Amino acid sequence: MNKKQEFDVKISRLQRFLAEKEKKGILINHQDNFSWVTCGGENRVVTASESGASELLVTGKKVYLVANNIESDRVMEEELFGLEFEPLVFPWHEKNKKEKLLSEIAKPSQLLSDNGSIGKIVDLTPLHFPLTESELIRYRTLGKKVGASFRAASQEIKVGDTENKIAAVMAEILMSQGIYPTVLLIAADERILKFRHPLPTKNQLKKYVMMVVCGRQAGLIVSATRLVSFGKLSPELERKHKAVVYVDAAFNLETKPGKMMAEIFTDGLKAYQTCGFPEEWRLHHQGGLTGYQGRYYMAHQTEKRKVATNSAFAWNPSIAGTKSEDTILITEKNGPEIISATQGWPMVETVYKGIKISRPAVLVK
Repeated sequence: MNKKQEFDVKISRLQRFLAEKEKKGILINHQDNFSWVTCGGENRVVTASESGASELLVTGKKVYLVANNIESDRVMEEELFGLEFEPLVFPWHEKNKKEKLLSEIAKPSQLLSDNGSIGKIVDLTPLHFPLTESELIRYRTLGKKVGASFRAASQEIKVGDTENKIAAVMAEILMSQGIYPTVLLIAADERILKFRHPLPTKNQLKKYVMMVVCGRQAGLIVSATRLVSFGKLSPELERKHKAVVYVDAAFNLETKPGKMMAEIFTDGLKAYQTCGFPEEWRLHHQGGLTGYQGRYYMAHQTEKRKVATNSAFAWNPSIAGTKSEDTILITEKNGPEIISATQGWPMVETVYKGIKISRPAVLVK
């Protein structure tokens, strides 16, 4: 499937959605939706913002780029190249012209939007799935890059580095490949025991470090975690890591097309109990559906949504001092496809319900 064919699939989904809602058009601004529709186009200036710098207007017959004169040329040339868009451009200092351009196509009451700027706000994320074959290919490529970034970083970091320095090493490796870290968490030594979302600090690495990354490229996001120890692990950490990879195996292997998320979550809780850490799940979310968002939602015991074929998940079970996380694709093949594996990284084999699965060990240097 080429870019034009993928684009046509997305527009068809949106136009069916419009027909169901009996509306004339939908204005798309959020970065995740923009990247999804445009097959990887970027709509950001402020990376950390959910909102983008320009918008798309999809109607039953045409697709428009709605942008001010600062953004329009770059977006048309670099993000929408090869796709059929009609530009609606207004001066950056005359925002009222934007409303006038839109009113020439449809009344505000006839429009929907993903950010509430006009008409009724709607959630477009269910339309992101199933992933197309082209998206699966891009996802696998990104997964390899993110997985490899941990290996490269592990060769550069050393005892005495601050967490900020380690974060900078990871960011350089990722960003030099056009991958933006939407999440970059680093914890060294005792901070791994204390915090589940450890923002990097000036704390210096003495022996043990955890690196957590959500890397975004062409809109898609890959999440993964790796741990490095400078010297032999304590028996307690070995026990905990053996337990957490068992829980991770449970979440990954129980993620099957058609299965309800609440059932998968319950299977994960049973795994925590089996390995002797029944309460650790309460201290951090366990992950969930991913794709153009880091997590569309977190799995829990009452989540009734089901696993769809050609979707992506990132589970991240943790036990104080350790964690296990990779991004998987759920396709028509048997079992989860781990796309963020790190070649050359030591692995630990665990067995869940008679199925052997390898998960990343702690790299000991």
